[in-house]
Formats: sequence, structure tokens, C-alpha cells
Amino acid sequence: MFKKRNLRLTLVLVLAAIATLAGCSSNSGNGNSSTSNANEKKTASLAQELIYATAKDINDMNPHLYPGSMPAQGIVYESLVENTANGIKPLLAESWEISEDGTTYTFHLRKNVTFHDGAPFNAEAVKKNIDAVQNNAAMHAWIKLSSKLVETKVIDEYTVQLVLSEPYYPTLLELSMTRPYVFLSPNDFINGQTKDGVNGYNGTGPYRLTEHKTDQYATFEANEHYWNGVPRIPKIKAKVLPAGETTFLALKKGEVNFVFTDDRGTDSIDVEAMKTLAESGKFQIVRSAPMNTKMIVANSSRKDSPAAEKAVREAIWHSIDREAISKELFNGTESPAEALFSSNVNYANIDLKKRAYDLETAKKLLDEADWTLQPGDEIRKKNGHALIMGLYYDVNSSSQKSEAELLQNTLKKIGVQLELIGEESTSIANRRSTGDYDLLFNQTWGLAYDPQSTIASFTSEAAYYHTTSGIAKSDELYKKIDEVMASTDEATRKSLYKDILTIVHDEAVFIPITNGRVTIVAPTALKEISFKQTQFELPFEQMYFE
Repeated sequence: MFKKRNLRLTLVLVLAAIATLAGCSSNSGNGNSSTSNANEKKTASLAQELIYATAKDINDMNPHLYPGSMPAQGIVYESLVENTANGIKPLLAESWEISEDGTTYTFHLRKNVTFHDGAPFNAEAVKKNIDAVQNNAAMHAWIKLSSKLVETKVIDEYTVQLVLSEPYYPTLLELSMTRPYVFLSPNDFINGQTKDGVNGYNGTGPYRLTEHKTDQYATFEANEHYWNGVPRIPKIKAKVLPAGETTFLALKKGEVNFVFTDDRGTDSIDVEAMKTLAESGKFQIVRSAPMNTKMIVANSSRKDSPAAEKAVREAIWHSIDREAISKELFNGTESPAEALFSSNVNYANIDLKKRAYDLETAKKLLDEADWTLQPGDEIRKKNGHALIMGLYYDVNSSSQKSEAELLQNTLKKIGVQLELIGEESTSIANRRSTGDYDLLFNQTWGLAYDPQSTIASFTSEAAYYHTTSGIAKSDELYKKIDEVMASTDEATRKSLYKDILTIVHDEAVFIPITNGRVTIVAPTALKEISFKQTQFELPFEQMYFE
């Protein structure tokens, strides 16, 4: 259908170009005709194509591994269910039942769905994909469902059953994620597996990958057999460009026409560049609701560190001018954060103690904790130990460095010395897992994964165990986390989450700074721009050019 439509469009454009050239031949001296025609052709082409700038290649699109671009994978592959602002909704599964004991999930699959290569989507395909994920268990240890899923059973052609070892309420949430529980054509498997690579990238999604030139671009064309209707934008191209000036100039020249916050939380162009484009009248700026929380993580378990003291952590909290950071560093694109999660995160809209920017309160907290500042000294001391802490930040993040420097200068005013150490993100992640830190920058997992994934990581040594294990109520905290993950009662779950969030908030081990959002810069002619319940992908299939 689209091939015929594009052919007719091409013929119209060719005839129009011939007519224009004929007209120009009778108006001698018009030396700009070829340039004008080229610009018209580019405009016509862009009207049919969305070209977005990305700082990194789409990489390996195997959905059962993790190197691939999540925005790209999100339009190629689909899951059984979808996480929305209104809860879990059907996707490749039309409906499902959960057993009374919470250990068996029975899914009734959508019929007449095919993979991009024509292979049928059915219960056998679901089992092969889920088994392939489970056969690479070590790779997926971060997702708790992988350790609780015992068996995948084919009941009939369009009914499949998942059996768990114990109740686990986030099962549907984790099945809805961009990866790994999404579906690839069995024809693409190698020896029945996906862990060692695949032969192709054929999903059931609204777009199919048709061309990929590494570190240059990737082209996705509309799936003409998509079960939910053919997307109105026939082609999407991901063009690899360095963030900043290069991408800004590409937008102005029409080489790309769409940018958005990538899956690392980084914008391709700065706020001033966005404003310039919007003021031209050719582009619009659209921002999502809060998607994650940027924060400072304190090590409560390192007893030789001042960060192990609640009073010190609270003093740091009161020393962060979140309004100034939001306005001066992010120009309002990130909003001040008052808690670990923003109120739009499920179960997080609860009343918690407010800690405003207040240096006098910070000083009082330190005085009461016997961190004294003697006349002539610049650094507080306690039992002969100076109030000095290290703060680790991502050396590749200019915003983290600026925030760290701002906090360093502020803490000097209350007698605290902060030593700033910039390292690669992998090194900081290693420090977080080993406990070799006082303070470090981090962020929550994000809307699709929160609160359950961030909270589950409180007990993991690879994540936040060293952050939480030194607090007074750590045993109670861990017990409630186990209970909430196994809870099958919504009221009980809400109560447990309130207790969990209150404990870590009161202990000030996660010190919030700002809430990150996804920002889109798109042509004014692009309609139906919206967001999913995740910072990692966009519903391109709903968009169209007017």
C-alpha cells in the first residue's frame, strides 16, 4: 500500500519539477531555480519522514541482550502487556488471569499477529522467547522475575501460562519493559537461543528495521501488517550525530527534524538552542511529566565516614538550593525534587517531612551532633576528626560537575569540606557496589521501573545495600521490601510502600536534587506527540505530520 502511495507521490513530484523547470526556461536569468527545487524536494521528503538525531548508534538490536538503543527497540519489539499511566493494559496479550495464590499467570494472546518476517506470533513463539531469556539467567539477574519464573507452558495455540516459584506482584510490570521479555521471530534464533546472537531483528512492532550503517544511521519503515493499524509516518531514521552544535546546525539545515532526551538522560542540544528553534516558529518543544529523580547517595554503612551519621546527611539535604539548580543549571527543564520519587510515581504520593534549603538549620543539626566549629577554623571537627567527605561524580556529565561545585561552595559556609572526584560511570557503579564511597551522584531507575526496581535494589550489594544497611531500621526495611514484593493485596501494598519510603526519607540516605524529564524538539507540523510510562521510548506510531 505504501509502496504504491510513495510511487504516486514520486510521480507527482517529478511532474511538478518538470513544470517548474519549463517555467524557469522562459524567465532567463533566474539562477536560483535548482536550489529552490532541491529545497522543495527536501521539504517534501521530510514531510513523509521523521529523522531524529542520536548521539549513539542503535547497536545490537537483539532484544534479549542490553547493548541496543531502547528507543529503537521500543518500535520494533513488543511485550505481552503495556505499562500506562492508567495501569497495566493489554498489548500482545488480550487478557490474562492470575491464580489466587499469585504464582500462575495465564495469558490469552492476540490472534492474527505476525512477526516482520511473516512468522506467526503464538504461544509457541512466546515460550521460545521467554525460555531463551531464562536460559541466560546470569545476564538478567537484575530483573527479579527472572529468578522467580519456573516454567512457561503452552496451553493451546493462543494461550500461554507462566508459573512462578512464589508470588511476585511486579510480574506484569517487568513483563511490560522494553527488554528482555519481548518477542523476536523464532526464525532469527541461533540454535534455538538468543544469548550468543541472532540472525535478524524481526519483531511484531509498528516499525521494522530495513537498513543500518553503523555509526551513521538506521532506517525503520512502517510495518504494513501491524495488528494495531499501519503507522501514519511511513519512515523513521535515526541519524548518529554528536550532541550540541552539530545537532543544532543539522536541525536548522533540515538534515534532521526531531530530537529528544536519550536513554542516558542526555539532551542532544542545550536549552538556549531549543529556545532559538522554537522562536523560529518551525519547531515546538514538548516536555514529559517527571521521569526520574537525580540524587546524591550517602553511604550509611561506612562507620569511619561522617556520611554514616543521619545529622550530617540531613545537613547536606538542607544545604542544596534545588530552586537555583533547576533555574540556573537546567533553565527549568528539571524541577526541584523533594523526595526519592516524584508524586506521579505509583505509591509515592504520600506525605513526607519537608527539608527546605536552610543553612541555619543545617548548622544547628551539626552543632547538636557535636560537629563543632572552633574559632579560626573552617572545618568542623568531632573527636579529633574533621568533617571531610568525598563526592564522586560522572566525569562525562557537565551538570553533575556543576552541581558538585555548587554544593562544595555551599557546604563551606557551614564548616563542611567536600572533596570532588570525577570518574567514569563504570568506576562509580563499582564503588556503589563495594561501598567504597562517602557520597556519589546517581538517579532512580525511572518511571517504568519505579518504585519497585529502585526499592528492590536497596537490598542488593550491586546497588544500594551499602546505602541502606547502616540505618537504624535496616532489618525492618528489608522485611517490608520482601513483604511488598510478594503482596497480592493492593491496600497492604500501599501501606508497605508508605512505610518503606518513610524510613529511607527520614534517614536521608537518598538526597534528592531534581526530577528529570524527557524533552522533545519537533516540527510544528508534527501532531499527537506524547510519552509512554518510561523515559526510554516514545510512541512514534501515534504521531503524524499535518
